[in-house]
Amino acid sequence: MKKPEIPFDEAERLKALHSFNILDTLEEKEYDGITRIAADISNTPIALVSLVDADRQWFKSHYGIDATETPRDIAFCAHAINRPNEPLIVNDADEDERFFDNPMVIGGPKVKFYAGAPLSTKDGLAIGTLCVVDTKPRYDFSDNQKEALITLANQVMAQLELRRQYTIQKIINQELSLKNNQLKHFTYRLAHDMKTPLHGISSLVGFIKEDYSSLLESTEIPSWLDTIGDRVHFMESLIRGITNYINVTNSEIAFDDFHIEREINDVIKNLGSTTPFELFIKNGNSVIKNSASSFTQIFTNFFQNSIKFCEQPIKIWIEFYEDEDFYYFTFQDNGPGISEKFWGKVFVMFETLQRTGPKDTGIGLATVKTIIEKLGGQIRIDHRPNGEKGIFFHFSLAKEI
Repeated sequence: MKKPEIPFDEAERLKALHSFNILDTLEEKEYDGITRIAADISNTPIALVSLVDADRQWFKSHYGIDATETPRDIAFCAHAINRPNEPLIVNDADEDERFFDNPMVIGGPKVKFYAGAPLSTKDGLAIGTLCVVDTKPRYDFSDNQKEALITLANQVMAQLELRRQYTIQKIINQELSLKNNQLKHFTYRLAHDMKTPLHGISSLVGFIKEDYSSLLESTEIPSWLDTIGDRVHFMESLIRGITNYINVTNSEIAFDDFHIEREINDVIKNLGSTTPFELFIKNGNSVIKNSASSFTQIFTNFFQNSIKFCEQPIKIWIEFYEDEDFYYFTFQDNGPGISEKFWGKVFVMFETLQRTGPKDTGIGLATVKTIIEKLGGQIRIDHRPNGEKGIFFHFSLAKEI
C-alpha cells in the first residue's frame, strides 16, 4: 500500500478546512441529500462527503456505510486532495499498486471502485472530496457521471460556504448585541449620573434669580443665569434624545392595526402643546398594520419641529397613500423650511444646520430616519409643491419586514 503524499500547502489547507468549523458536527439533511443523489447518479452503494483532517478523514455525510471516519493513511480521499482540479478515478483497486493491499480494499467495506471529486476552496485548497464507492470494479463510469459528481462537489462547497458565512454572521450579531447592550447600559448610567447635577444647577439658578433679583437687577448676572438655564435645558434635551435613539435602535418591532387619523390625533394630544396650528389630513380615515409606537415617534418629532420653528399661523399637511408593498406618507408645514444645501445633513446625528440655536440637539430627525429604515422604508426631504415655503418630508414604511 502506498501512503498518500502530504500536499505542499498542507498548513494552508488545514487552516482552510478548520475555518468552516464543520468537523464533528451533527448530520445535516443538505449534505445527506447530496450524497444520496451522487449514489443514484453513479449507481453505487456508497457516497461520502469526506473531509481530510491532519490524521483522519471524517465523513460529514455517509450514505451506505455506518463509519464516520478512518485514518488518513488508508484514505483514498487523502490521495484525491493532491489533485485539487480533477477527480481521482480508481476503476479497480485490486489492480492499482497504491491500493491493492489497502485495509479498506482487502477488508470492509471492500472498496473496488472509487471516484472522488475534490472539495476545493476559492483559493484552490482541497479540503476533502465528494466520493462514490462500489464493491465491484467499474469501467463504465461515464464522462456525464463524472461531470455530475464535480457539479455536486461544487454544491457541497457552496453549502459549506453558506454555513461558514452564517456562523460568522451569527458571531458578529452576538458581538453586536453585546456591544449594543453595553452601550445601552452606559447611556442609561450616563443619563442618570448627569441628570442629578443638571437638576441641581437648574434649581440653583432658579433660587438665585428668585431670592436675589433685587441685588442683581442692575447687573449682567441675570442674563448670564438665563444663558446657564438655556444650556441646562439643552443638555437635558440632549440626554433625552440620545436615550431615545438608543431605545429605538435596540427595541423589538411589534406590528399592530391602527387608524391613521386617530393615531395622529393622539400624538397631538400627548404633545401637550398650547401652540395652535391648523392640520389637514388626506386619506387619514384608513387602518394600516405597522408599528404604532414607531409611527407615534415619527410624527411626534415632525410636530415638535413644526411647532418649534414655524411662525403663526402654523399650518400642517399630512397625506397617506399605499401600493402593494409600502405605505407612503408626506408631511408638510409652512415654516421656514431647510435650505437645499443642508439636505445632505438633515438626517445626520447632531447636525443642527446652524439655524436653530441651542434648543435643537440634531438628534430628532436622525432618530426618525433610523426608525423608518428599521421598518424597511426610506425618507427624503424635498421642495414643497409650487415652490411654497416650508418643509416637505416623504417617507415609506414596508408592509412586511
